[in-house]
Amino acid sequence: METLLHVSRLTRSFGDLTALDRVSFSVHPGEVVGLVGRTGAGKSVLAQILGGTMAPSGGTVLVGGERLRWPFSPRRIGVATVPQQTALAHGLDVTANIFLGAELGWPRLGWLRSPDRRRMDQRASELLAQLDVAVPSLRTPVDNLTSEQRQLLAIARAMVAPARLVVLDEPTALLGYAAQQRLLALIRSWQQGGTAVLFATSSLDHIFAVTDRVIVLNEGRVALDTRTDSTSREEVVAALIGQSERQQLTPIIWALESYYSAREQAERLRLQQRRLERDLAAQDSLNQQLIKQLAQQVRSLDQANLALQDAQRRLLTEREDERKYLARELHDEVIQDLLSVNFQLEELESEAAANPALADELASIRESVRALVSDVRRICGNLRPPTIDSLGLAAALQSFTRDWSARSGLAVSLEVAEGMARLPEEIELSIFRIVQESLANVRKHAQARSARVRLAPASPRAVSVTIEDDGRGLDASLDLAALGRAGHYGLLGISERVALLQGKLRITNGAAGGLLIEAEIPHPRAV
Repeated sequence: METLLHVSRLTRSFGDLTALDRVSFSVHPGEVVGLVGRTGAGKSVLAQILGGTMAPSGGTVLVGGERLRWPFSPRRIGVATVPQQTALAHGLDVTANIFLGAELGWPRLGWLRSPDRRRMDQRASELLAQLDVAVPSLRTPVDNLTSEQRQLLAIARAMVAPARLVVLDEPTALLGYAAQQRLLALIRSWQQGGTAVLFATSSLDHIFAVTDRVIVLNEGRVALDTRTDSTSREEVVAALIGQSERQQLTPIIWALESYYSAREQAERLRLQQRRLERDLAAQDSLNQQLIKQLAQQVRSLDQANLALQDAQRRLLTEREDERKYLARELHDEVIQDLLSVNFQLEELESEAAANPALADELASIRESVRALVSDVRRICGNLRPPTIDSLGLAAALQSFTRDWSARSGLAVSLEVAEGMARLPEEIELSIFRIVQESLANVRKHAQARSARVRLAPASPRAVSVTIEDDGRGLDASLDLAALGRAGHYGLLGISERVALLQGKLRITNGAAGGLLIEAEIPHPRAV
């Protein structure tokens, strides 16, 4: 495959500090490569080098086979950049900033040209409309715009001329959710058009939504370079924090109340660590020891959280295997034996035609056997949905919700988006269990009349699962840990399943009342 960008042993030092240490990687046309790293890992330094604003201390960079020599003009070689610090010209208006250094005018060649303001305004309006940016006027000075508007102008500047490679350095940091989604859609359109993208971001959700490869920088070095579909959030986080002992950890750790509280505690410890490192200008031996101890606590908590997830994942897997085995035994042995008994009773019933009382008793026994067969089949279905292996998640949910509605007397509607592809077995089973447990909560606690289940793609690498009822909802002060201590494990189990799948979960009261459970589950992108 043709290589567009080739970075070889790239190094950048600032005195005794090494920001990049022999970094090497390649990017191909139409490939979106995510660049991940903690603060100070070297992402912005690498972006500035590729943008021509900083020269490396060593190594080589080739774009389209041409070796770069600093300083250089990124536009000349087909490279567009969006820096982390929005580099707009104060005092100039919207159009002037978008076309700064790339003005449209006459003559087309030569450095002396007369800017064509009408053409630039027209093109600026098209770019802003594509990004859904509303500004008071194209003549508005950029100093009067919001931070989000200024960031979107920097992105529009990168779209002025066609580019072979777009370098984005934390472009979503100043953007709201809607603007972030528009940027992700723009990255997908660049990808489809054959434009390569180097996307530096701290959001793993964005990384797994649009990238083809992930590169993790840790202390200026490449700690991980892999296909996005071949890795997981756990592996990326492990590379970020330098975690290498995960498989050696003892998995019997059950003291944490939930994965979310563990993550929040880890973030608080990291924040304390950063504050110590920033505020202690004179770091004597005691201060150094405190920082080291705090860093060790952070690593220990990360290890405990990972071990807990591993243990819970193994427990769920073993439980599903046991359910599958038990369902097969019940179906292949018990049900067949009951059907055999039913056939024997049918023969006896025909022989006892001369004795009406005996015939009636045999008919009653046969009816009880048939009811028992139905009950055992239902138990098998709850243990292991019979259609999920052969027909997939949608068929299993359709069968389950129909039977659940008949048993509970509550109306339930199921909406599955068209074209839903088969997912890995672990994910399909987990989604089925999430819906199963959610509807069990509706029947037991919601005092609802109806429920609604929706399944749809959230992105090329995520599926959205929504369960909504018209019941009484939950108190505003929802505490999953408190529910677990009180013996109510339904919502806690759902949250743990979503956390083990590296997904996101929202539990809120609906606008019209009732409980709304929204889960977003990542999965490998369908080929």
